[in-house]
Amino acid sequence: MKLVSTLATLLLTVVPVCAQPQRSTIKVTKTDAEKVVKMIGADKAKTQSYCDMAKLSAQIDEADQKKDQKKVEDLSQQMDAMSDKLGPEFISLMNRMQEMDPNSKEGKEITATLEGLDKVCAR
Repeated sequence: MKLVSTLATLLLTVVPVCAQPQRSTIKVTKTDAEKVVKMIGADKAKTQSYCDMAKLSAQIDEADQKKDQKKVEDLSQQMDAMSDKLGPEFISLMNRMQEMDPNSKEGKEITATLEGLDKVCAR
């Protein structure tokens, strides 16, 4: 599974559902992404949750292509519940990434850093 697709789905489904009192003015950094990858990768339960979310992401993409909005909503709710297991650092990172240009130098560096999580799921 490709991380770019996973992140895009996570950003579009998990983050809007998560409680967001206000947008952060703090920019996301590569160091932030490294910390989240290390935190999730070091915890088997969090790693499994991330991998399960990646699977849900693929199902959401498929349901979206079929224009099955009910299924997209149901799967998004499941993904939202799982995101809590990844911790506030992950949710904060996803929130801040929404405001970032994924094609910028920083965006590409952060995406490359987060690919480490997909490699764990591929095992």
